[in-house]
Amino acid sequence: MLNIVIFGPPGSGKGTQSEKIIAKYGLAHISTGDILRQEIKEETELGKQAKSYIDQGELVPDATIIDMLEKKLETLNNEQGVIFDGFPRTVDQAGALKKMLQKRGEDVNVMLNLEVGREELIQRLLKRGEVSGRSDDNLETIEKRIHVYEEQTSPVIEFYKAEGSYHAIPGEGSIDEIFERISNAIDSVK
Repeated sequence: MLNIVIFGPPGSGKGTQSEKIIAKYGLAHISTGDILRQEIKEETELGKQAKSYIDQGELVPDATIIDMLEKKLETLNNEQGVIFDGFPRTVDQAGALKKMLQKRGEDVNVMLNLEVGREELIQRLLKRGEVSGRSDDNLETIEKRIHVYEEQTSPVIEFYKAEGSYHAIPGEGSIDEIFERISNAIDSVK
């Protein structure tokens, strides 16, 4: 089993690179963002709660995300591994993921941290907002999301450094250049 955490601030290219990793390595994809957007679209109770946090640029509470992820993991069978996209976002979530995987006799093999400068992130997200129409891709919310990431999420890096699975990936350049860096990191742990 190959379990990968793809990490980075909003707009760093996690979704784009996840698709390429899935295609190359045959992994299942768990995107908490996709799951939350689906819940919001279906107007479920979870979706309504999540939307109130997301619209303010805040993180959805750990307990909600962890429960949702555990249910999703239980639906996977005979996968070659999983790429976790958008999870974990806090140290508590990272610890919960470690416990979930240990129950399955697994662990996170590699944590890929996409490093992108603040101005580049803002430009990418504004462009994505124009193209996709995502309501959370406006300047005020983007700046708040980046701030929340820096304050609450970046400590997860230290967790994975201590675990020995951390790999910094320069996240600027062409999609293929970035993917080559990612592939080299993954191949080094396989």
